[in-house]
Amino acid sequence: MSLHVDEEERRSLKRRLDALGAPVRLVFFTQRHPCATCREQQRLLEGLAGLSDKARLEIHRLEDDAELAEALGIDKVPGLAVLGAKDYGVRFFGVTGGYELESLLVAMERAARGESDLPPRLEDWVRRIDEPLHLEILVTLTCPYCPRMVYLAHQLAIANDHIRADMVNAPEFPQLIQRYEVSGVPLTVVDGRPAFEGALPPEDAVLEILRLARPDLYEALDDELRRARGENVAREARPDEPYDVLVVGAGPAAVTAAIYAVRKDLRVAVLGDRPGGQINNTARIENWPGIPAVSGQELAEMFRDHLEHYPVAERFHVRVERVEKDGDGFAAVTDTGERFRARTVVYCAGKRYRTLGVPGEDRFIGRGIGFCATCDAPLYRGKDVAVIGGGNSAFTGARDLLPFARTIHLIHILDEFQADPVLVEEVLASPQVRVHKPRKVTAFLGKNKLCGVRLRALDSDAREDLKVDGVFIEIGLIPNSDPVKDLVALNEHGEIPVDRSGATAVPGLFAAGDVTDEPEKQIVVAAGAGAKAALAAHRHLRAGRPGGAS
Repeated sequence: MSLHVDEEERRSLKRRLDALGAPVRLVFFTQRHPCATCREQQRLLEGLAGLSDKARLEIHRLEDDAELAEALGIDKVPGLAVLGAKDYGVRFFGVTGGYELESLLVAMERAARGESDLPPRLEDWVRRIDEPLHLEILVTLTCPYCPRMVYLAHQLAIANDHIRADMVNAPEFPQLIQRYEVSGVPLTVVDGRPAFEGALPPEDAVLEILRLARPDLYEALDDELRRARGENVAREARPDEPYDVLVVGAGPAAVTAAIYAVRKDLRVAVLGDRPGGQINNTARIENWPGIPAVSGQELAEMFRDHLEHYPVAERFHVRVERVEKDGDGFAAVTDTGERFRARTVVYCAGKRYRTLGVPGEDRFIGRGIGFCATCDAPLYRGKDVAVIGGGNSAFTGARDLLPFARTIHLIHILDEFQADPVLVEEVLASPQVRVHKPRKVTAFLGKNKLCGVRLRALDSDAREDLKVDGVFIEIGLIPNSDPVKDLVALNEHGEIPVDRSGATAVPGLFAAGDVTDEPEKQIVVAAGAGAKAALAAHRHLRAGRPGGAS
């Protein structure tokens, strides 16, 4: 037996195993010609099984029992599934020695009882997850903090059949170290995406996991917690309540406008989709003053938290379909048919993704065609992907795909790229990238799912079909100005013309951010414009001008 414990510890282990409430199956996978690590882990498990008949060891070869391995999600060796009365999704990859021996023992005890031992509130959160979720905890055997995250991950798996949780001894799998860019342990990976490093308190860790896996559930739980702590005093916007300022949008311009307006003691309502807007789809932001680097989601949450420190009325995850005059003020009609009234409007609805309008596009959006490579890159590990565009968004998307995709086809309709030279150089230096320019996309190919893209050269008669697993269209954005097109004249780009204060040609209607004719589409510019528009709305109301009469 290779447990590397003294006689007293051996007796203690035997007592723990004999005390298991029910037998536990240790389904172990090695290979036909086992490596040193496989042999070491097998000896360790044989030693445990030799201490008590409650630990029942089964040894399989990955090559010979591929069907069982696939059913259990064992894709590397040494691999171990710990099964109680049923499969709880508890897995170990690598040697379970050092500090991780305790992780294995605790997992066996919990699997035997079929109980997660989570606090009731935390278990309630976890049970709300209704889609498959895969957790990987990358550890080293010398890390005394790593077992905390392994315990928690396995508790989540036991609490919810949708969750599978793996302990992975990182040094034994260098390909994962490279893929996840591991620089410290424990590292928690959620559905193939590194989430956070370190051993967080259980409640914080679960929220961080949900932030990636279930953003809607995360937002609801985070809202509950912030309200309980008195950090969120916002309330729901009501269609039967009149407001001084109605802010349409949820991005940097809208949030800033709402903050400035409510600080002027105005009754403010905010109607928009997701707090933070487009920045939620940005992996890393390096030009927000005071914060050298932050993820888009983190910055979006900072904006939302700041806004909800004030008594604003809000309604998120709605779309405003029409803004119109309503007596001396305005009304905004949402996609739910509700009508919200206000004396002034600050319109900050931003932009939406531009499409190509070619055959197959509508059919495959969401079924192979996407608009955010940053968000979906982990889904294309080992696959061939096309990125359409030549600006910063296209090259940022291509860069974010580099750690995952096998081949990246970069398709551009012009001879020259418009992205920043540094970004172009970084992306084109990769051997994974294939450039197709000047090329026009003429069709997307496939039956039930996208399987390719058809190209036509602009400098010759050449035609080409590329076989790809996915396409990201990164050709810019269109202003979300349709809801006000009958209220105010738009420019040739569909943008709302504004003066230096954010005022439009319609008294009482203000606009800010990417939906306006402001040429610089930057987060900090949008935020500043939102502040100016809110201050202008306040002056307008104070003066009692038309469109803002009391």
